[in-house]
Amino acid sequence: MDRETQSILNDVNRAIIKCRGAYSMWAGIHGVNYHEMLVLYTIREYGYCTQKQICDSYILPKQTIHNVITAMRKNGVLVYDTEKRRGREKAFVLSAKGKDYAAEFLYSLDVIESHALEALGKENLRTLTDLLFAFDSALNTALEETR
Repeated sequence: MDRETQSILNDVNRAIIKCRGAYSMWAGIHGVNYHEMLVLYTIREYGYCTQKQICDSYILPKQTIHNVITAMRKNGVLVYDTEKRRGREKAFVLSAKGKDYAAEFLYSLDVIESHALEALGKENLRTLTDLLFAFDSALNTALEETR
């Protein structure tokens, strides 16, 4: 591989890691660990979460998310929701305490993301997202071909 290509690939990886790092730093400022933030982020998006959904979306170990969900349930932030259950997968939603706990947190996240979106622009963010998914697909295809 030539140096220019290697440099571009390194830059892509660094950019992805730095973006995730910004979310992690933001979560830390708000006293929430990164994995807990991902649970809340998923609930914000879908209204509920399952362990599998989070593990598949963010490519995280099941045990990690199991421990996070267990702690959030123990702290009264999450409750089991039988209506949103997916087969054998347990679904969780925010409890009344969890809604209070997450409201300021998620509002602050909305503000930060809105400012970033304003600076970058919707079309640029859409293009970035499309390109990252296309790169992911190409990377996975190449991985499959080398097996």
